[in-house]
Amino acid sequence: MFTYTLRRLLFAIPTLLVISFIIFALLDLSPGDPTANLPLTIPAEVREQIRQSLGLGEPFHIRYVKWLEQFFINEPLNIIEEMTGWTFGDGERLRVISWQTRSPVVDLIVQRLPQTLWVVGMSYVVGILIAVPIGVISAYRQYSWFDQFGTLFSMIGFSVPTFFTGLVFIVIFSVTLGWLPSIYDTNLRVTNLETFWLQVKQMAMPVAVLALFNAAQISRFMRASMLDNLNQDYVRTARAVGLRERAVVLIHVLRNSLIPVVTVIALGIPQIFGGAIITEQIFRVNGLGQLLITGIQAADIPLVQTLTFIFAVLIVLFNLIADLLYGMLDPRIRYD
Repeated sequence: MFTYTLRRLLFAIPTLLVISFIIFALLDLSPGDPTANLPLTIPAEVREQIRQSLGLGEPFHIRYVKWLEQFFINEPLNIIEEMTGWTFGDGERLRVISWQTRSPVVDLIVQRLPQTLWVVGMSYVVGILIAVPIGVISAYRQYSWFDQFGTLFSMIGFSVPTFFTGLVFIVIFSVTLGWLPSIYDTNLRVTNLETFWLQVKQMAMPVAVLALFNAAQISRFMRASMLDNLNQDYVRTARAVGLRERAVVLIHVLRNSLIPVVTVIALGIPQIFGGAIITEQIFRVNGLGQLLITGIQAADIPLVQTLTFIFAVLIVLFNLIADLLYGMLDPRIRYD
């Protein structure tokens, strides 16, 4: 498995380079001017000086190579320095700078990441914890009332868009009942039991909206995978040798059924770091999704490039993790 992992990591390098080039080229060729939001009274020559100061006067290939150096060399060295206190060189190196805020893009991402992980990450965990039992029981008790309820739950959760579900939750729980706040307070700090309860209350609706959507998708995959395995020969053999039904279902069938579901779960994890753009907009969660929207509106190309490429890196990474988990779940799979 070590050889396979090393080979996949080496193969990921040219893959990510190609992806980075495509992202950089598409965003560089896209319409939009970082000086478009400036007052119209600013003379054209001043606008051109601003563009030159942002590095837009250099050729495309020079800007691309500089961005690669900033992202792959300068930013990792800066992170290592902050974590260890060591200093590499003179400590002064060119970083990826946001055109809008003139701050390092990685610092902006680090500031927004905790809010996204709290809301989107928690919703994904809750969705998995709901989806797996629903899928298992629905498959084991096929066509029962529970299966019908699980199917209805999945159809509603998967069909209704999150912005509609979010607005319905706000109308019911914030406007009508007044139980939960409709706006997420990013500045809230958990210091005691009271602030912890306020944090739980403001997270309840966005987490519930996203968990409903995630659980609806994963539960359908779980049910279909369980049904495929329940009719296999090894299940009949396990029952024939006298194994208890619970052991047959929860150990043998569930383990094999999780193999395709792992792919769905693993590939969904990068979406946590990408942020739930629509849901964060509805509940005013100041996370990565909100940061990406702000960058697009301001034509902040370095910010959008970095966020998009980090998302691509996470997809490649979790594809590898999903493949490695196959070998752990199914002993028949060998990578040597």
